[in-house]
Amino acid sequence: MLSLKQGLGLNSIKTSGSTWSPIDEASLEAWYQNNTGITLNGSDVSAWADSSTNSFNMLQAVAGEQPAFSAGILTFASDDNNNLQTSETQISLAGDFTLGLRINTSTTNGAFLADNTTANEFFKYSGATNNRIALKIAGSASTNLDLDSGTFGDDYIVITRASNVITLYKNGVAQTGTTPTLSGTCLIDCIGIRRTDTNGFDGTIKEIQIYTSSNATLIGNINTRLASL
Repeated sequence: MLSLKQGLGLNSIKTSGSTWSPIDEASLEAWYQNNTGITLNGSDVSAWADSSTNSFNMLQAVAGEQPAFSAGILTFASDDNNNLQTSETQISLAGDFTLGLRINTSTTNGAFLADNTTANEFFKYSGATNNRIALKIAGSASTNLDLDSGTFGDDYIVITRASNVITLYKNGVAQTGTTPTLSGTCLIDCIGIRRTDTNGFDGTIKEIQIYTSSNATLIGNINTRLASL
């Protein structure tokens, strides 16, 4: 595994007035914290350390595929196959899970969380008007999470699975029109692309949180934190 150079890491930014932190949650699986744990190669990101205790660090040794970095924001360009990947172990979500992201997409059809070593494992923007997130878990058919109205842009997004029911939240509001049922183990080892080096993400990411649980209190805390970034 690539050694993270602590001298290049950025200091943590604590949200003013906030008492809850993802690290307080026993079910925290991985946390790519805003403006924290970044290793730079010039102005590009060669590693984003996992702020949980599980060490799912995201790395990119190929200079041309490293996302750009500025002021706590990672910028991904699909034309350059910008992505970060775990070096050894996949994140495996067998049961309930919750994903939280502060993310801004500039185009449709970009995979923001996925697996670049296992086929048919991804979460990506979709829809002709950029109003949908498509996902596949454990080789399932593509399943859609549609917005009740509007389109995606600069948002805080939460996706949960509770008793196999998938729910999408956009900017703190549950989208009720599409709540599919989907079982199986969800595999994640990559930010910004899916297997094999396809559907690259265009846009920016400030933070990603991944949990092996789902409940209303957790979802509320995630939304509050992401809204503040």
